[in-house]
Parts: sequence; structure tokens; C-alpha cells
Amino acid sequence: MQELLESVKTLSSRERKALAVLLKRQGINLYGVAPISPRDLGEPLLLSYAQQRQWFFWQLEPESTAYNMPTALRFKGVLDIDALRSSFEALIARHETLRTTFRQEGEQAVQIIHPRIDLVLEQEFLETADKALIQSKVEEEVAKPFDLEHGPLLRIKLLQLAKDDHVLILILHHIVSDGWSMPIMVDELVQVYEGYRTGQQVNLPELPIQYADYAIWQRIWMEAGEQERQLAYWQVQLGEEQPVLELPTDRPRPAVQSHAGASLAIELGDDLSNALKQLAQQQGVTLFMLLLASFQTLLHRYSGQDDIRVGVPNANRNRAEIEGLIGFFVNIQVLKAEFDLQMTFSDLLKQVQQTALEAQAHQDLPFEQLVEALRPERSLSHSPLFQVMYSHLTQEKGESCNLPGLTVTGLSWKQDTAKFDLTLEAFEYSEGISASLNYMTSLFDKQTVERLAGSWVRLLEGIVRDPQQSIAELSLLSDVEQKELIDNGQGELVHTETSVSELFSCQVSRTPNGVAVTCAGRSLTYVELDVRANRLARHLRELGVGPEVRVGLALHRSVDLVIGLLAVLKAGGAYVPLDPEYPHDRLRYIIADSAIGVLLGYGDLFAQLVPLPVKIFLLNLEEISGELGNYPDSAPLETIQSQNLAYLIYTSGSTGQPKGVAVTQGPLAMHCQAVGSLFGTTSMDRELHFYSINFDAASERLLVPLLFGAEVVLREQGQWDVEEICSLIRARRINVLGFTPSYGSQLAQSLLDRGECLPVRLCITGGEALTAENADKLRNAFRPNILFNAYGPTETVVMPLAHPVSEQVDGGSIGMPIGRVVGERQLYILGRDLALLPTGAVGELCIGGFGLARGYFNRPALTAERFLPDPFDASGNGGSRLYRTGDLARYRSDGVVEYVGRIDYQVKIRGFRIELGEIEARLQDHEAVRESVVIDIEGPSGKQLAAYLVTDTDLSNDREQ
Repeated sequence: MQELLESVKTLSSRERKALAVLLKRQGINLYGVAPISPRDLGEPLLLSYAQQRQWFFWQLEPESTAYNMPTALRFKGVLDIDALRSSFEALIARHETLRTTFRQEGEQAVQIIHPRIDLVLEQEFLETADKALIQSKVEEEVAKPFDLEHGPLLRIKLLQLAKDDHVLILILHHIVSDGWSMPIMVDELVQVYEGYRTGQQVNLPELPIQYADYAIWQRIWMEAGEQERQLAYWQVQLGEEQPVLELPTDRPRPAVQSHAGASLAIELGDDLSNALKQLAQQQGVTLFMLLLASFQTLLHRYSGQDDIRVGVPNANRNRAEIEGLIGFFVNIQVLKAEFDLQMTFSDLLKQVQQTALEAQAHQDLPFEQLVEALRPERSLSHSPLFQVMYSHLTQEKGESCNLPGLTVTGLSWKQDTAKFDLTLEAFEYSEGISASLNYMTSLFDKQTVERLAGSWVRLLEGIVRDPQQSIAELSLLSDVEQKELIDNGQGELVHTETSVSELFSCQVSRTPNGVAVTCAGRSLTYVELDVRANRLARHLRELGVGPEVRVGLALHRSVDLVIGLLAVLKAGGAYVPLDPEYPHDRLRYIIADSAIGVLLGYGDLFAQLVPLPVKIFLLNLEEISGELGNYPDSAPLETIQSQNLAYLIYTSGSTGQPKGVAVTQGPLAMHCQAVGSLFGTTSMDRELHFYSINFDAASERLLVPLLFGAEVVLREQGQWDVEEICSLIRARRINVLGFTPSYGSQLAQSLLDRGECLPVRLCITGGEALTAENADKLRNAFRPNILFNAYGPTETVVMPLAHPVSEQVDGGSIGMPIGRVVGERQLYILGRDLALLPTGAVGELCIGGFGLARGYFNRPALTAERFLPDPFDASGNGGSRLYRTGDLARYRSDGVVEYVGRIDYQVKIRGFRIELGEIEARLQDHEAVRESVVIDIEGPSGKQLAAYLVTDTDLSNDREQ
């Protein structure tokens, strides 16, 4: 074997490649042992794969300084500047990389190795040794770009602070150097300097090869089959999907990645450092593996993602020939960790250990080739394959070099660049561990990174206490932070024992002659509305309506609808909305499932619903309207309790049928009072009521104005035309608007297209995500004094959160914020284990407190699944519950909540919650449909649904119908 290896040295580059291919075919791989030989004279000096990528980056952004590699040395004592200059000249002569530039020749780039370059040793005298001034001078040099075509790619500056005090600044471009090259350069510089200073010759070991030799050798062996072998491993390891790590950022990711950055130092302390080293020894892993696993855990907990990929730099100097070279050898490996709920930290550590060891055996595949092979979705907004890096260095803290009459120490300074979203740099010393977080300032604020650092330290403290804890149990919070989060999510006390009907009666006494409701030219004052509702309530009482009795409201949009709704509440019953414009088979299902006792509506709709699924009392409002005058004007005797049912509203269900959400009297009354106060509703307001009665916001936007003396103007049944709505707003002098963002945007756009504006006091949007574009349209078209973005599932009584959208759209990585808690509620953002997550981390939005629905009607199992005991019980009374919304959210640093997305298979379109599974189930009820899938897409007028079917039948006729 040795003879074979020696003979390889005598072959030309082309012959070595041919031999490698031949041996590979015979199953012999000499890659790990074949020597790196000097290149043939006249051979094209192609770039190494790593250099190729740097060349590409530089051509894209030649003014970038992201890949400038600085070192600063402080010389205390008598410095011989002539000896220093000669030392650099010797190093430049010794290492070809220090006199290399680059050029594009046709389709390939080549290295140009110059026989010599003129050394420029710039000198500057500083009148003071002020640390900040020195740092600014270092930063000034780092901020100067390099010209890779013309060079030189080494910049040297000497600052004289005093006769016996100097700072040497060295800047190299990454294309000719790496982190492991800099200590080599400094070590040789010191040795050669001492020789020149004393006039003694210093014989450094001869370099067996130069970097260009390595670049040629690398291409020969990779192209001969080693690339194929190592790539096969990484393709299996990383798979076909290359997810982007979605850390919660403070600002949206820019379209083109910015490399402006900063760093934050992290002190772990002696006790924690020693405990981590002991734990690594006990677990049979390196400290590198332990800290990497902890960092991946932190990223998992903050992002909510189970597939965490981190870039790790590898020195890639595993051959004797290249150990002493200055050059760009470092390679980047992508180390993946997979998480699940049951995993302990010890389990993760074993996984990380195996992954790291396997990666070490496949460390030579250039990262550039991996990117090319895996073909991730390319974007200038983030780096490919990974967005976060972990770097682990072993060195002696505060190391210095003493020469006769001169002490040389390394200087550190703050970084103002960042190559990746986030980089954790760990430094392992014999006496401890220190670390820093380098971050892109275009994405993160310092405060956010400080929280990340604090969470990592607490995570490490939990790990050393008990590495057998599950990943989910490891706390990221101190006791103080946990209390602050709970306090921040707690709403104001609003709860009273009164009911909506009692609150309405109080308002009638305050504004009896004020207009309460208007629709289609018909108006009623507060006292008129009250009298009619009282009479109908007494009639409903005679029919057996009282606590827990459900009454269906099958009424068109009209004044009668308002009378009917109030009458049911005054009678102590619960209304079940049945919008006549809904599909009749869906209405029949709701009627049957809710087991209503009375159906209040009109005869024409009754006829369309026949046959009804159950025996119920049909109360035709047209037939009894004349008889109601025989009843007293006063309300029935109050028998309503806070826990009695107020309404039952049906939302989409994943099984193919809607499910009823039961909302009780107390939470409804609390919510209406809290919202009226938040929105500043008064008797001077006139609100356009826009929503379908089957949408839960319709109840809020009807009841809140009526409890605060405002006028409710209902759009007529079927009235959707934009111009008709605008005319209604003008005619009734509407000053409060509420609608979904998608419809509001259409309305606003119509006005803007005509150059019109309809100023209002208040604009409320909800039911779906509000975009910055829609917010701007609403603001420009209606010029509201205040624009509110409201959020809330039906199970949390309409709107548990609201946010006043500022004139300048709030910045955030995930769109418009949804605000702070409203009323007597408690808000949490929890991990899958129901542990509190820190500010900035993405988790499930859970809502507790008084403002919750009772649950799902006649579905105890589903109620128990979604309504859980509050593990924190902030009320202190016991028995508190919380609702799992299924929405992903996070706290911003200012305490405002931002919506991130959905956990499940549910979407919201024009304010309606839609289970895609329900639609798929209904489609598959059709005899011709074998399989179906439904997705939501962005259409010309906002979010839309699209269904894809598998069928053995021609459905063209069905499509036409």
C-alpha cells in the first residue's frame, strides 16, 4: 500500500484522477490516505469549492464586508517596526494565498498567484489609548471592502498609542483564509519577527504543498467518486424537504439578506460551566455535542418546529499536508435534530452524538455541492439549508505571547456583521465556558436576543439538574418571568351578575327616545324596541321558553330579527341563529342537533324547511304580530342566571357536520360591557350592522351598541352591492363600521377608485387576518379615528383580543398583531406540553378566565379535549378552564400578541371558520367522488377554497350545475 501511495505522488493531476476512478470501480477508495501532491506546472488553477462560493457572493455584492476576517493584536513594549514589516513580507512569500487574486475566464474562475506583492503597512498615531477609539479604528478597517480581482486580500494597519504601546490590525478576506488560519498566521508572525529583530535566521518547517495544490486535489478526488459516496449519506440524512427555520423575529425578513449584525456576550459562570463539563463526561459525549443539543432544543422550543437544522463549521484540516497552511479549508455541515413530545434530553443527546460522529465520517463533501444536489428553494432572503449556526472553539482565555521586551495579546471587539440569522459561538477554556450570540440586526432587536440568551442559560441549568427530563419539561423561564407572563395575559375585572337583557333595560331608561335600530326604512326607538321585545318574551314564556330552552331564529335581516333576539334573552332562553340564506339542509341539521323547542320565523321559510327533522313549535312572527299588543309592555320577571345558556351558534366541524358552541349569559354580558368600553361606544354612534346572524360577531355588533345607547343600522337581506352599502353609510351618517378585512378592502377600494372618502369614528375588522395592505386601504378610504383589529374563536365569546392599528402599520415578522386581552380573560401562549413559553417563542394561543363558552353542545368528549383545566389557575379560585384555540401565536416584546398560523386543518375565509375536512367529507358523499382534497389559496379577492377530486365519472354536468 505504501508503495502505491508513493507512486501516486509521481502522477500528473490527470493521471491521478484516472487512477482514482479506476480504483473506485474496483471498490478501492484511497481518498482518506492518498497524499496531496504539488500541482503540475502550467495547470489551470481552479478555485476550491469553498472559494467558488465566495467568488459567487462577491460578484453579487462586491461592496459587502460580511466575509472580512479581522484580527487585532496589542504589542506592549518596544516594537521593531522594520522587523515587523520584514516578517509580513516573509509570510507573504511563504503562503501563496496571501498573494493570490481571482479572475473569471470564460465559464470558470481561476486563481492568479502573483510572484510578489507590494506590502502596505499603514501607520497611524493616536493621541489617546481610549478603548472606544481603538475599537472604532478596528471597525473602520473591517468596514472596507476587498477587491478580489485586483487585491491585495491582506490589509495591515498599525496604530501607535504610545512609544511602547501599539495595536496591529490584520484583515483578510475569507476567500484566502478561515478561522483556523488566523492563529497560524499570528504564530508564524511572532516567530519570524523575533528572528528579524535579533538578526537570527528562523527556519519554519517547509510547507509540503500550497493551497492551490489542495484545490486541485480536492476536485480530482471528489469528481472521481468521493463526492458520490459522501453525498449519498447527506441526501438520506437531510431528505428531500429542506425546511426554513422560522424563528420569531422582530421584523419581517428582508427580500435580500442584510449582513448587518451585532453580538451579545453570555457568561455561564463557573458553577454552571463545571457542571456542564461533568455532565458531558457522564453522558460520554463531548462538550460540543452537549451544547449543540441544548442549542437545538432552544430553537425547537422557540420556533415550535420539530426538524431543527444547524450549520456547524468544520476545520476540515484532517491531513498533515494542510495543517500549517493559510487558506479557506473550513467546511460547513448541516446537523439535524428531530424532536418529539416524549423525548428526554438524554435521548436527544444520543441522537446528536450519533449524528455528529456520522457527519465527521462524511465531512469532506463541500457545502456548495450539497446545496447544489439538494436544491433547496433558493432565496436571497436567507441562507440555503440552514439559517442558524453553532460554532465551538477550544482555546485558552486571555492567551498571550511573551517575547523579550514585548508582550503580544489578542484584542476582542464587538461585531457589526452577521453571516446568518443567529450564530451561537461557544468558547471552551480549561477554567470555564463563555459564549456569545451573533445576530442579524435586520431581524432581531437586542432585547429579543437577550431573552434568547437568558432562556438558553435557564435551559442549561435545567439540563444539569436532570438530563432525564423530557424536552418539553425543561423550563425556559425564571419564576419572575413566569409571573410577568401570567400578569401580562390577565384582563381587567368586568364580571357582574347582571344579564344582557337587564343591561339593555337600564339603557332604555337612559335613552328611551333615542333611535335603537333601523332597517329598510323602518326605525324603532329604544323604548319601542323594548316594548315589542318584552311582549314577544312574555308570549315565548307561555310557550315554555325559559332557562336552557333553545329558540331558533329563522328571520331575515330586519327589525324583527332584533326584536326576536332580545325577546329570547328576556324570556331567559337561548337563541340559535338560522340565517335563511344558508343551505336548507344545513339549517335542518342545526334544528335537529340543537333540539330547539320553538322556531321563530316566517311562514315562507317554514314551508321551505319542511319536512322538519323534529317536532317543534313554529311561531310565525307575521301571524302573531297583531296579537302581541295584548301582552303587557314590561319584561317578564327576571329569572336569568349567569350560567344559563344565552345562544348556541354552529361552526364548521372536521367530521363533516357543524358543531354547536354554547355561550352562557354571564360571559356574554361581561364581554359586551368590556367591548363597549374599549371601543368608546356612546349614544352618538350609528353603527352599520353587516354580518350574517350565523356569524358570532353579529351578536356582539348588535348587542354592544344597544347596551350603550347607539343606533344599529342593519343592511337589508341580500344587500351586498358596494355602492348600495356606501349610499347607506352616507344616508344614515354611519360613524362605526365593522366587517371582515376582505370585504372591507373591497369596499375601501371602490371608494378609493372614485377618489372618495367616507370618514368614520371607528372601524373594526375581524374574522380573518388583517394585512398591512388592507389596513392602509381602510385607513385611506374611511379615515377612522381608530382602527381596531379584532381576534377571537367562537368558543372564547367573540373577541378575546383586540389591537388598535397605528397610523404606521405595526412591524412584525408575521403580519398584523392581534393585540391584548379584552375583559375578564386570561391569555397564555403554551408549548405542546402546556408549559408557558417566553416572549417571542411561538406556541399555541390558549385563553382562560370568565369569558369562555360552556363547551360544545352535547359533545362532552370534544369539550373535554379543547376546554382544559387551567394549569396556572391565575384566578386563585380553582376550577378555572382554558380553551386551546389551535392558533399559533407569540408575544412581542411590547406585550402585544401576534398571530402566526394554524396548528390544524382549519382556515378562516371572510370571517367564517372552515374545517377543510368538513368540505372533503361532503364532497365524498357524492357517489361519483372517490377521493377529495380541499386547500385554501389566495385569489383576486382574498383567500378562496379550491377542491381537487378523484373520480371515475364525468362530472362536467355537475360542474355546469
